[in-house]
Amino acid sequence: MRARIMTVRGYSLLEVASALQKAIRRSDAKLAGYWAVELFESGFQAYLWRRLLTISAEDCWGVITHEVEALYRSWALIHKQKPGGGRIFAAKATILLAQARKCRDADHLTNLVYDAQSVDEKQLEADLVAARDNIQPIPDYAFDCHTQKGRKAGKTKRDFFRDEHKALKPREKGLFDDLADEL
Repeated sequence: MRARIMTVRGYSLLEVASALQKAIRRSDAKLAGYWAVELFESGFQAYLWRRLLTISAEDCWGVITHEVEALYRSWALIHKQKPGGGRIFAAKATILLAQARKCRDADHLTNLVYDAQSVDEKQLEADLVAARDNIQPIPDYAFDCHTQKGRKAGKTKRDFFRDEHKALKPREKGLFDDLADEL
């Protein structure tokens, strides 16, 4: 059994990361910002930046990754001189990602086109626990096949690709939309 890594407010780290990414996909900048600051204030700054950079490639259209990378470099410069500082750069990156046009072509290319046969439910299973009741509840859409609660509810990879594709807002037409629409 994996150790449960928790944030300062008692949330599961991986469930907060899931909620962050799902809020960005849905253009909910306020909620995404809440989760980003929760990760930042919990001491998971490096993890937050890895997630934001990944989200920029998985979920966003165009060259937004360059903007996020520049904000990361700005944070790193401030953090080097003042550890724990530079939260504003993570906040700006989160807002930019939430407001960016969405397109999951890169993720669809690697999973639905190239590795179509390698998508395996067991490969993505993680031993997560439900977040405690707290100031901001984790939204139901964060509980997908990547979380224990989602798997217990019967959520599958098919549900994930279909639901997250439909949730992109604003969404740019993607090269592989037809594959996701068929699910």
